[in-house]
Amino acid sequence: MQQRRLSGRRPLLLAVGAGVTAAALAAGMTSAFAATIFSDDFTDGDTSGWSKSGGTWAVDGSGVLNQSNAGSELARQFAGQTSWTNYSVQARVRPASFGSSSALVGLAARSSSSTKMYRLALLGSGRAELQAVNGSSVTAIGSASLGVGTGTWYTLRIETSGSTIRGFVNGTQIASGSNSLVGAGRIGLVTAYASGGFDDVLVDSSGGGTPTTPPPTTTPPPTTPPPTTTPPPAGWPTPTASQKVDATIPVSGTFDGGLKRYYGIGDGGQSESQDPMFELAAGATLRNVIIGAPAGDGVHCEGSCTLINVWWEDVGEDAATFRGGTTYTVDGGGARSASDKVFQHNGSGTVYIKNFRVENAGKLYRACGNCSTSYQRHVVIDNVIVRNTDAIAGINTNWGDTARFTRITIVGDPDRETSICVKYKGVPKGSEPTEIGEGADGVNCLYSPSDITYQ
Repeated sequence: MQQRRLSGRRPLLLAVGAGVTAAALAAGMTSAFAATIFSDDFTDGDTSGWSKSGGTWAVDGSGVLNQSNAGSELARQFAGQTSWTNYSVQARVRPASFGSSSALVGLAARSSSSTKMYRLALLGSGRAELQAVNGSSVTAIGSASLGVGTGTWYTLRIETSGSTIRGFVNGTQIASGSNSLVGAGRIGLVTAYASGGFDDVLVDSSGGGTPTTPPPTTTPPPTTPPPTTTPPPAGWPTPTASQKVDATIPVSGTFDGGLKRYYGIGDGGQSESQDPMFELAAGATLRNVIIGAPAGDGVHCEGSCTLINVWWEDVGEDAATFRGGTTYTVDGGGARSASDKVFQHNGSGTVYIKNFRVENAGKLYRACGNCSTSYQRHVVIDNVIVRNTDAIAGINTNWGDTARFTRITIVGDPDRETSICVKYKGVPKGSEPTEIGEGADGVNCLYSPSDITYQ
């Protein structure tokens, strides 16, 4: 996930709804963002760093993110980390149309999955309601009649501190209550049977505590786990069946696909913000799955996750993106035809890739070099077969990233053109990281000549 800086950001345009006084609005504007951990005003014209689920989203020429499909039952854009706990999120929201009195345009906090969150909704009935959402079950924490109308900007803010949840509209608190539905999660922009615009998103730590978003650390690199004796797969499996998928498949617990091929999301290209084929909740396991083409953005791990014997026949945007959590394991399987990278590491922690094969790819692994949070990230790659791939791993040495390699077999590369470990200088969101070198150094890129075999 990437983060845009606030330089050149347009002034906040706050609108006073019925029942909200100018004095209260002015008071709300004094709220300080002393510990901003995420911001986006969409002035760069894209939704990089956001994860779409449903709806039709686009940034217009004025730098406003719009969701234009008023017939969409649930349209959402998510950002941030599933580990965020006590924080406040604020955004300007402009309803454009409501399909019914219960249709909504709003803001979400602590989204632990695409259907579990706290939501501050502007309703077609004219009310604003703070809600605890758990799938189809919606509990109102509190509400207020504001005479909400279309075409007007409203500044929404949700504050979370422990079990206390508060909702504000234009600086005035409209609801507050105690609710323990979900303790941590991402932020979200949401509509349901409505269309609307969103702008000037800010997340800060004034909700009553510090979000669990650590700065770069100097923690010693992770140690390599004991080598396994399981060889990488010798070839690509034959699917037991094929299933076309029209919407992201959510996974909690374990999903065993029985080596069925799943395909049908996205356009098969590198366009940003495609929906994933599978979205794994924290602690979930995906196993024995073949992902065909098109596959959108592959697999999203919203927390620590495990991928066992998962195969990507034709990687589109990415094979898998590791977004939250601390430990991610890829054991067995393979990926091919990735014009850019196979595994994208946006969250913190360590990715373990073992007993895997990669073919015709740009990079097997890339630690995000311009995400909103400059985590220190690690990867441990063991017992992997590499063919026709530009680089095995790319890391950001200025943030303390490390990459460890053991039992790497590179096939068909007599001129040694495959880079083992490429070093970058990580940069803030909105900029592009620069390559600053490659090769073993005993500090960030950790391997010896005996760890690499050429065939």
